[in-house]
Amino acid sequence: MRAVTHSEEETIRFAADYAKTLCAGDVVLLRGGLGAGKTAFAKGVAQGLGITDEITSPTYAYMNDYGGKLYHYDCYRLASGAQAEALGLCDYFYAGGICLIEWAENIADVLPEGCREVVLRKTGENTREIETA
Repeated sequence: MRAVTHSEEETIRFAADYAKTLCAGDVVLLRGGLGAGKTAFAKGVAQGLGITDEITSPTYAYMNDYGGKLYHYDCYRLASGAQAEALGLCDYFYAGGICLIEWAENIADVLPEGCREVVLRKTGENTREIETA
């Protein structure tokens, strides 16, 4: 599916609808450059899952756990899958929640089979092109 959003709020609404297609245990790779809207997308997924906590980028924590329902990763500062394993991040792939992973290419060698993918592209100041697979 492909969509164009024109504000952060539209991106959040699109992601909330996308969340309805997810099942416990899904691992979703969020692909896009800095400022592409990955964290806004994560906010929408959380909203779609009924999570009311504030969703923030886990840049320095590596992963935020939202009640075992959603695990939001930021692997930007990781250099390898071995680092993710050493931090215990891979354990959550099989914990029954939904995993959203930003910068997944940095840990590609430890990702489980069958990951879903969302690509976000910044095409204007507030415009994003979103492609889901």
